[in-house]
Amino acid sequence: MRRKPVLSHSPLLFPTIPAILVSVLVPAYFSQAMAQTQTSGITAEAQVQNQLEEKSQKEKLQLAKAKQDDKNAPVTIRAEAFNGRPERFIKFERDVEIIKGGTKLNSDEAMYSNLDDEVDASGNVRMNRYGDCYSGDSMRLQLDSGAGFVSNPIYRLLRNNAQGHAKRIDFQDEERSIITSGTYSTCEGLNPDWYLQSDTLNLDTGLDRGVAGKSVVYFLGMPILATPSLTFPLSGARHSGFLPPVMGASSKGGPELTVPYYFNIAPNRDLTVYPKMIARRGLQLGLEGRYLGETYSGETSVEGLLNDRVTGTNRYAVASVHQQKLLPQLDFSWNINTASDDNYPTDFSRTITKTAQRLLLREANLTYYGSFWNLALRTSNYQVLQDLAAPIDRPYDRLPQLQLHAEQHDVGGLDWSMDAILTRFWHPTMVRGDRMVINPSVSLPLVQAGAFIIPKISFHATNYHLVNPAPGQESDFHRAVPTFSVDSGLVFERKTRMFDTDLTQTLEPRLFYVNTPYRDQSNMPNFDSAVADFNFAQIFSENRFTGQDRIGDSNQITAALISRFIEGNGDESLKLAIGQRFYFNTQKVTLDNTVSPSRSDLLLAAIGKLSSTLSGEMALQLSQTDRQSVRSNYGIRWQPSPKKVLNLAYRYQRNTLEQVDVSAQWPMADRWYMVGRSNYSMMDKRMVDGLLGFEYKADCWSLRFLAQRFATNSVNNTSGFSIQLELNGLARLGFGGNPIDALRKNISGYQPINER
Repeated sequence: MRRKPVLSHSPLLFPTIPAILVSVLVPAYFSQAMAQTQTSGITAEAQVQNQLEEKSQKEKLQLAKAKQDDKNAPVTIRAEAFNGRPERFIKFERDVEIIKGGTKLNSDEAMYSNLDDEVDASGNVRMNRYGDCYSGDSMRLQLDSGAGFVSNPIYRLLRNNAQGHAKRIDFQDEERSIITSGTYSTCEGLNPDWYLQSDTLNLDTGLDRGVAGKSVVYFLGMPILATPSLTFPLSGARHSGFLPPVMGASSKGGPELTVPYYFNIAPNRDLTVYPKMIARRGLQLGLEGRYLGETYSGETSVEGLLNDRVTGTNRYAVASVHQQKLLPQLDFSWNINTASDDNYPTDFSRTITKTAQRLLLREANLTYYGSFWNLALRTSNYQVLQDLAAPIDRPYDRLPQLQLHAEQHDVGGLDWSMDAILTRFWHPTMVRGDRMVINPSVSLPLVQAGAFIIPKISFHATNYHLVNPAPGQESDFHRAVPTFSVDSGLVFERKTRMFDTDLTQTLEPRLFYVNTPYRDQSNMPNFDSAVADFNFAQIFSENRFTGQDRIGDSNQITAALISRFIEGNGDESLKLAIGQRFYFNTQKVTLDNTVSPSRSDLLLAAIGKLSSTLSGEMALQLSQTDRQSVRSNYGIRWQPSPKKVLNLAYRYQRNTLEQVDVSAQWPMADRWYMVGRSNYSMMDKRMVDGLLGFEYKADCWSLRFLAQRFATNSVNNTSGFSIQLELNGLARLGFGGNPIDALRKNISGYQPINER
């Protein structure tokens, strides 16, 4: 069974909260869980975590085998002097060394009992057991079972580099031990920057878990967290328990406190409960469950607030995704999102990815795959979260849509495909009806080394039946449109040298001709068509509209020239492209009554690596009517070393958008890093969204400060800040959310400072 992506939680507890308050707020215990939440697939971070878990599992198996072999291993004892009765006990003196399998014990003196296979050692006692080191005043150890104790010990654990000291450590066996009146830290040295002090500390390397009772966490000599009990993993793996509390504040809700509880149900299932107390609104409860199997995966989040004190209503939100293979050739999936009202995301979400979402999709899909065809049944609709300052139209519901797609290649030298789509469209206020589309095509690819030409013929037949036609509009009508196209190109290559590097340069001219006759479509409804975005992918398509309701008349040719610079290992170091479409007719099918010129805007693009540390990209759309830019994007990234990146971008769209976006992660001084982003609108003379913060990396902990501002709708913005203290191997504590998530989303190329 595939391993489940590890849950990522970064709840934060403000470091200066009085320890006595925290001990009341944090019941039982909390556990650490560190990775990325995702909705589809396994992220790179989760894959790394899975690899670490698999490596840890292999190490456990190897260690278990070694321990099993040690049962029959002989006992070897060396010393300068000894006396006693060998059949019962022997006393060893001066530089005593006792070895059995993976256990090695040194001391000034030792008494070995042959009957019990037990050692009593005293004076400068040192023990190394499978990499874990202990030193103390005296020790008793049963060599066969590993049970015993050590007094006044100093210890170091190999698995997570943890260390500490105690009054006594009792070994229950080779995996379980109890530390009495001891400390625990992953820091080096006798005076660690942070440590956990506990009356009792139970460590179980077999279960990979530590449990501390009546604990206080100290940071730089000050107590920052006190709990009656605390559970943590010994190697970063997931465990059930309370996650660190999250405190925060917002302008709409006031102070907030969340105490999440994580249930590690199984290696491929988990559940997190998020009770959140919001001062001005009340108690909000959230649940997030995830699962991953061989043939299925999914995630569901539910949160709600009964009787919001501000609105006097019940508020809720649901998000659920699921994918499953019912049979080897049958897939099923759903994606369900809903909210109680238009303002729910802006009132309760604190990230730009959630507050900017205004169309909530609800759909279910069932797909059957044949040998060269597939049949898909889909039903979908949207909930629109309206912004009164910038309202949008509700898309049509598909209730349902049935689509058949079939295609085969090289059938007697021909490629063919066919799409048949039957859809029932529904809308509460606009015209409704059924639409049947049949779109077959056949092409003849003629491909040789360095050249290709692909003539193609397609036919688009559409039939409509309207349920509530407008006055004077027919309820049944159809449309049939043929299309002929020819795609052709050449590829030339030559060896060249640039920036002291041997490269292969290509020159790739391409011509694409399309001819589609005019059909009057002014009386047809528009269920799902729009003018396609004009870019390099679209100029090589046969229809200038998306959807199936408008088929553009065309007699046009697209000309493009592409040049690539390819390194010896196959990597593309630079790509240059220029393209334009030329019209031989006046286009009559439109959605906005605009008349097209004789040629389209000119497209220019470039993307590449200027050096091993510097890369850039450019996309430019130039109007051939007024010789001015219609849309442009420029971007450059400098990343000279890990955790050192600078991004600069400029985005422009005539009469709509002009923004400068700067983001960076950069070292300021020894161990200090600056992080920031500013997305500034030059048209509105204001910052649309941005953040600024600092990070500090010590050997066993890291600290982050982050202030963030982003738009919640077309006129309003929200601001917030977060502070996070990460104690390596224990927990992340702080205030105001997880700054790592915000930095990953806002700074391209950002790397957490505690990653190696």
